[in-house]
Amino acid sequence: MAKDFILPDIGEGIVECEVVEWLVKEGDSVCEDQPICDVMTDKALVQIPAVHDGVITKLYHQKGEIAKVHAPLFAMDVAGEAADVETQEHNSAPQNNNTGEQLEDFILPDIGEGIVECEIVDWLVAEGDEIEEDQAVCDVMTDKALVQIPAKYTGTVQKLYYQKGEIAKVHSPLFQMTIAGSAPKQNIDVNQAVVKAQTNAAEQAAPVKVNQTVKVVNTKAVASPAVRRKARELDVDLTQVPGSGKNGRIYKQDIEEFIKGEVPNSIDTSPLNSNVANTQSKTQSSGVRVEPIKGIKAAMAKQMVASVSTIPHFTFCDEIDLTDLIALRASMKEQYKAQGVKLTMMPFFVKALSLAMKEFPVLNSKVNEDCSELTYFDDHNIGIAVDSKIGLLVPNIKSCQSKNIVDVANELTRLTESAREGRVPPEDLKGGTISISNIGAIGGTIATPIINKPEVAIVALGKLQQLPRFDKNGHVVSKAIMQVSWSGDHRVIDGGTIARFNNLWKSYLENPSAMMMAMS
Repeated sequence: MAKDFILPDIGEGIVECEVVEWLVKEGDSVCEDQPICDVMTDKALVQIPAVHDGVITKLYHQKGEIAKVHAPLFAMDVAGEAADVETQEHNSAPQNNNTGEQLEDFILPDIGEGIVECEIVDWLVAEGDEIEEDQAVCDVMTDKALVQIPAKYTGTVQKLYYQKGEIAKVHSPLFQMTIAGSAPKQNIDVNQAVVKAQTNAAEQAAPVKVNQTVKVVNTKAVASPAVRRKARELDVDLTQVPGSGKNGRIYKQDIEEFIKGEVPNSIDTSPLNSNVANTQSKTQSSGVRVEPIKGIKAAMAKQMVASVSTIPHFTFCDEIDLTDLIALRASMKEQYKAQGVKLTMMPFFVKALSLAMKEFPVLNSKVNEDCSELTYFDDHNIGIAVDSKIGLLVPNIKSCQSKNIVDVANELTRLTESAREGRVPPEDLKGGTISISNIGAIGGTIATPIINKPEVAIVALGKLQQLPRFDKNGHVVSKAIMQVSWSGDHRVIDGGTIARFNNLWKSYLENPSAMMMAMS
């Protein structure tokens, strides 16, 4: 028996999530508890398991789309119940064939927790259009997000119950359609013949008068939102553009051909050509592309706005001579590589940071919302910003104060690999107490990093440069220099504190032997 899997609550206050990856496809057999997909909330990456044995029949969302909590995520034939469905379908089939035309109202489903209505932003189809199952029918706007409504069946749109801009109610009819296979074919052919005859008549009527007035060749102007947006950008009236698609649907290339004047001979656009020629050079360079901000990027946007609007940031910059540390790492790199340990420079930065925080515990704290309490953490959970394929993630290495450099290196490898794939377990993203951003891995020397609220400090590492410096004898020598930029919460950290803390951290990095002694 086919059943919809309803996306359950996946976190407190979570009402939607982004489908990051489907781990199955339609037609796959799955077992109970088998992972079906990965979804990203604004807090963590979550894996959704199957609750029955069976066969996946439908995936309701594409990769990258937004799924709503308490709404269907996928459908499956539950093992042992498929025979009943086949019997029901066999029994009902003759009824559909005998009834002639089957009209069905599409009922607007739940599109978010607490959502009872939405605004029709744009219809992507028109009455009389043939549509496919899962084809996008309209865009609606709730008070939380823009949602695209897909068709449940293949068929023909008969009636749209709302105009663009009107408010539609959840659990009420949104549009009416004829389901494919339920209407006699000759009826469809007659309708198409009527439309075709009307179109031919319109094209042949009064061609001489077009030279004096703007000719309307596409009264419905059937087009997708992207095509309508392009038309607005180019200041083109879609009713004047002949569509090359089914039922006169207009595509982007139709607009481009219209502007160039490359339209069928039966359509005269001479009154427009002079205006188009004057504006063509300007409009061709004014193209834009609009993308929704969603998933982890939307979560980052909210987090950064909350941080800069509530935390008074101040920045402290310094440079660190890493010449001796680079030599130490180079001497140990191959030895640890043979043991399966990837020893980069980052584990040293992390461990030195943890050692310095023992002396300056205020760097490992958080402030409550009204800045009346300061909470100190015993564990040094140091976050590392990673540029993943789904956006910026900041997994953290737990309890760095009790780990040695090799332990930190192994954890760092695990976290960065999973983060770059966008598959970080939720527990690795929670509980961070301070963060490191390695901007130098891409380029740049100095930054003003945004604090990862509710933490109180973050450091950005610049790129490593070989620069001339004076030694103790006044001679110019080449040194491996890295610029570092600290941002601190000025409510609890002052300039003197961040400077002294940075000096201690810097001393461990510039004198690796001192760091090793502090670890013992």
